[in-house]
Amino acid sequence: MSQITDLLKHRAPFLFVDHVTIEDDKIVGERTFKEDELFFKGHFPGYPIVPGVLLVESMAQCGGAGLRVKGDMKSSNFVLIKIENARFHREVKPGETIKMIIKNELISETVINQSGKAYVGDEIVVRAEWMCAIKPEME
Repeated sequence: MSQITDLLKHRAPFLFVDHVTIEDDKIVGERTFKEDELFFKGHFPGYPIVPGVLLVESMAQCGGAGLRVKGDMKSSNFVLIKIENARFHREVKPGETIKMIIKNELISETVINQSGKAYVGDEIVVRAEWMCAIKPEME
């Protein structure tokens, strides 16, 4: 986890990337959603699933961490400003690991456009496009 915390400002319980690598021109990351995650208590009692917005957040965090690994982004401060074309194909349950594959669409000094897909095994879970604003580095 220290590698990810060196790349992102996010911290538990709102850190949703376990590790990230660069494969060819894509950012690849994983996240295992443990049974004791706080959100499972309320989403939904008796039928816990990972909220869809957290799946998209996981992909955005993975994309930001990957840009830092590649050296394409100096600041670790970025915030989602737009999500488009999000489609959810399958529920993610406690104990499952998602594999995220992120593609950079546009990188500038102020914004990042990325798209991505997440899988459990060979099954697609979610696909989406998003934009993040890059903020100046702060303490």
